[in-house]
Amino acid sequence: MDLGALQALAPGTALESLGIEFTEIGPRWLGARMPVDRRTVQPYGLLHGGASVVLAETLASVAGALCVAQGTTCVGIEINANHLRAVRQGWVTGRVEPLHLGRRTQVWEVRIMDEPGRLVCVSRVTLAVVPEMGGAADAPGESLGL
Repeated sequence: MDLGALQALAPGTALESLGIEFTEIGPRWLGARMPVDRRTVQPYGLLHGGASVVLAETLASVAGALCVAQGTTCVGIEINANHLRAVRQGWVTGRVEPLHLGRRTQVWEVRIMDEPGRLVCVSRVTLAVVPEMGGAADAPGESLGL
């Protein structure tokens, strides 16, 4: 799987709406960035915690889908996020790495950094590994060749 194929998942989704771009892929991690702009700030001009959570769940869900057997996919069942630093402009970059890759569940850690490399948010995402079910929900899995 390459970055172009991952970015092809974006049209018509929250990724497109928030400007999320996949930036790097490795053997046990995935990276993406998100702008801090009118789409991702709360009324006080700070990066919205919900936007950080969207970035975190996106990274974990896509990484999870890359790790499962054909005929299965991943769905989020729990997420938590600790927002540690305010960001007013520029970009934030997230990187996800697995903590647990089981047959039925996966647990991922996402670290979101600001442009100077300071930790903005840390998130833990739990995914369920489930059979693919036909229909629109399967489109990402199909695109990944699962």
